[in-house]
Amino acid sequence: MVRRSVLLALSSAFLVTACASGPPDQVHDACLILEDNRAWWRDLRRTERRWGVSPGTQLAFLKRESSFNRNARPARTRLLFILPGPRPSSAYGYAQALDTTWDWYREDTGRRGADRDDFGDAVDFIGWYSSMSQRQSGISLDDPYNLYLAYHEGHGGYNRRTYRGKAWLQRAAREVETDAQRYDAQISRCGRRLDRNWIPFL
Repeated sequence: MVRRSVLLALSSAFLVTACASGPPDQVHDACLILEDNRAWWRDLRRTERRWGVSPGTQLAFLKRESSFNRNARPARTRLLFILPGPRPSSAYGYAQALDTTWDWYREDTGRRGADRDDFGDAVDFIGWYSSMSQRQSGISLDDPYNLYLAYHEGHGGYNRRTYRGKAWLQRAAREVETDAQRYDAQISRCGRRLDRNWIPFL
């Protein structure tokens, strides 16, 4: 009975911490990010197993898109330089997914209850979209540079090479590539520790 009470207390404390966690204090060290957000490690590993996209690539996309802010939205435009106007797109959440693309994801995967402000759903979306990029644009899942270009431009835009005239986007994709490689290298050093310290009954 005592053991059951302890397990329930630990589970409750863990879930409250996981749900209440905000953006990481620093975004350059994957090991520190995941040690502070243990549930994220489980979600990253699940997406890797399901879609074949590395944890580092998933994290790099989120860093670029939202800086790990679950409620991120594009800044509003300004009317007459003063009044707040409409937002330039419907992008929202960790992965900055558009309404239409998120609906496509939920329909295609059957995950109708998925939410853009849920970390696990957001990284699963990135894995799914990358898998679609592999199928529709022939991009390797080990190529975060081109995966990000397709993520930003859409598969039709990527296939038409619309990114060629966007130097800023190419720089952003290089940053994603660099971050993905760094994150994966860091995770290779701390992944076993994260697995070992994971609480198996949660």
